Amino acid sequence: MDGAQTPAKVKTEVKDRIGIVTLNDPATLNAAGVELMDDLRAAVSAFIGDENVRAIVITGEGRGFCSGANLSGGGRRITENPGGPNQSLLQVYNPFVSMIRKSPKPLVAAVNGVAAGVGASLALVCDLIVAGESAYFLQAFRRIGLVPDGGATYLLPRLVGKARAMELTLLGEKLPAKTALEWGMINRCVPDADLMSTAMDLAKQLADGPKSLGYTRNLIWASMDAAWHDQVEAEAYVQGDAARTEDAREGIMAFAQKRPAEFKGR
Repeated sequence: MDGAQTPAKVKTEVKDRIGIVTLNDPATLNAAGVELMDDLRAAVSAFIGDENVRAIVITGEGRGFCSGANLSGGGRRITENPGGPNQSLLQVYNPFVSMIRKSPKPLVAAVNGVAAGVGASLALVCDLIVAGESAYFLQAFRRIGLVPDGGATYLLPRLVGKARAMELTLLGEKLPAKTALEWGMINRCVPDADLMSTAMDLAKQLADGPKSLGYTRNLIWASMDAAWHDQVEAEAYVQGDAARTEDAREGIMAFAQKRPAEFKGR
């Protein structure tokens, strides 16, 4: 790469069929400026389209996962709003979290340090969330006269209930990872040194699993809005899709032969 180019705000690598996306602006604790979001969208989109990648891990470089939108950086800023809806949200942040929600592949967030503002949303929209013991979540919007975004007002009440969602957003207090685990907001709270190994272990289980895991995570997402009848009908249709995969044929054959299944993600 030409040394005169600006370093990418996101780093990527593939390991054991896991696409690893690392937010790479540690000087700002990986603040989610529009430039970083552009790189993040491109990285995740590429992994979604790569048939050799079967699960995705998102984490942050340095001391933080993501400190929220970059209000002081250059370029298009989230506070630029001459009238009407916030265009940065409509054009950049909302499409990204919506892409994550509809992903055909499961995602794991490995949260190190702070996950604040839209940074918390980037973690919470993933399917499994692992946090280091020193990590914390912060809805800091009240401190700057803004409202939660990136899907926070949708996700938080469904994850922790109305009372706790109100507490987090109206008071703007830090939520330590241990408490987030107790509240059911995340899946694991581990020693900081074990963060990536734990996240990768979970992602490996997902990457080794059948194609139906993608169908399953999308059914769970759909259930958060669906009526009972619509959801059980959706299960029937998606089960038909799953039954036609190579992985389903392999899984059923392996069960009958009393051996471990060898899934290929097809």
